[in-house]
Amino acid sequence: MGTATSADGTTIAYEAYGDGPAVIVVGGATNTKEAWAELCQALATDGFTGVTYDRRGRGGSGGTRPYEVEREVEDLAAVIEAVGAPVGDPAGVHAVSSGGALAYRAAAAGVPIRTLSVLETPYRVGDHPTPPADYIETLQELYDLDDPQSMLEYFFLAGVGLPPEAVDAITYGPDFDALLGVGLTVLYDALCLGSSEAVLPADLLATVSTPVPSIASTGSPAFLVDAARAAGDAVPDGTFVQLSGDFHSVPTATLVPELAAHHRA
Repeated sequence: MGTATSADGTTIAYEAYGDGPAVIVVGGATNTKEAWAELCQALATDGFTGVTYDRRGRGGSGGTRPYEVEREVEDLAAVIEAVGAPVGDPAGVHAVSSGGALAYRAAAAGVPIRTLSVLETPYRVGDHPTPPADYIETLQELYDLDDPQSMLEYFFLAGVGLPPEAVDAITYGPDFDALLGVGLTVLYDALCLGSSEAVLPADLLATVSTPVPSIASTGSPAFLVDAARAAGDAVPDGTFVQLSGDFHSVPTATLVPELAAHHRA
């Protein structure tokens, strides 16, 4: 395991696989670095250094408070410096779900990202339902009470839009204890998305100068596909790409050739 030191002194833990141009995977809500180890290992076999890291407050990374989105932008910049500097090159970034909102903010802020790809940032566009207007406020109240279980249940119900029976299955499932360890950080992802309603930030995306394939899965609901298409339209050099996959995910074997072609260009 490697570590990077963010601007405020917070330690950010990462794992790197392979030897070549670096591609850093920015995970979404509840993800730790282990979630993307398989993808990074596959990138390594294709000639890249695949890097997965624990975002602030997760796994082996520190959780310095108070939280601000700008600190997470600095965290990503620190990881880019740590893994890109040895080969004298800024790193590429592949961002997943709400990790895409963080990556877009970093690119707009001028963080040195060589190449960027994004999978289904869950912005809301068109007539698709949004989370409640007090979504972030409610998460903040539960965060202040140090109640990760209630935060996760509310996130899955109001943020993701799962039915209650699906949330119960997660809550009583074998992996829920691990989720509790990162439960407080679902607030951070909501803040990265910019508002309770998660409206696509067209003005911010218009400032992203890096070419971006905005990727969607054929197995995802319309609101995620439409959001990916709209993000691809909003980035000046963006494109929309749809790949065969499942709900909010594309199999590694399908995704890696697309990522390799883009991040090698």
